[in-house]
Amino acid sequence: MKIDFNRDNLKIRGHVFGQTGNTQHAVILSHGFMANERMCYKYAKMLAKMGFLAITFDFCGGGIISRSDGYSQDMTILTEKADLLAVIKGVRKQFSPTEITLLGCSQGGFVSGLLASELGERMIDGLIMLYPAVCIPDDARNGKMMFFKFDPDNIPGVLGRFPMKLGGDYARTVINMNPYEEMKGYTGPVLLIHGTADRIVNISYARKLKEIYPDCRYEEIEEGGHMFKGKADEQACSILRDFMQISKSN
Repeated sequence: MKIDFNRDNLKIRGHVFGQTGNTQHAVILSHGFMANERMCYKYAKMLAKMGFLAITFDFCGGGIISRSDGYSQDMTILTEKADLLAVIKGVRKQFSPTEITLLGCSQGGFVSGLLASELGERMIDGLIMLYPAVCIPDDARNGKMMFFKFDPDNIPGVLGRFPMKLGGDYARTVINMNPYEEMKGYTGPVLLIHGTADRIVNISYARKLKEIYPDCRYEEIEEGGHMFKGKADEQACSILRDFMQISKSN
């Protein structure tokens, strides 16, 4: 089922998986950099089969192919936080779930962790991060963010145009950020899964991140890369099912 949310004058478009009439627990899934909601469909469908209400959406300007409004050059970690907050509020208004879990992949995991810390366990009942891109502030300080290279002491108005036009604010808004300080405020249950062969976000970031959470299940997938595939994805799905089954029984 298609669904829309609003953030300022922008329309955020997504989909709902699962039965909307009798659910008590909603999971909001956030995609990664340059991607779209389809990145999360497999997990959303799996969660829906388990009886959860799963909501996917496109960040405004967050991907090469996005159904939501907005331009990629205006997208930052902060605008994605605002998008996710708008989705949370919309889900609460439309479906009145008694529990909400955030699940984010890569940059979506970073954004979910930041917002969970801000909202706290009274509003967010669980946090799941798959290979979260906690490296983003360090990448900005190093002047190399994915395909884009720049002088961190003189950040240009546009970091680059291919394969996606990216504005300088993408780097400016995070260059002085300490992600571990920003994310440590969340004390609810956390599931953190990362691959040991991730070449985009080094495993060291996840190993450090797990230490800030008092209630964290941390799983490493041997030889798993960024965006789990094949056996690595099967293993991640098994861990995710187990974590959510425990959440469902509590």
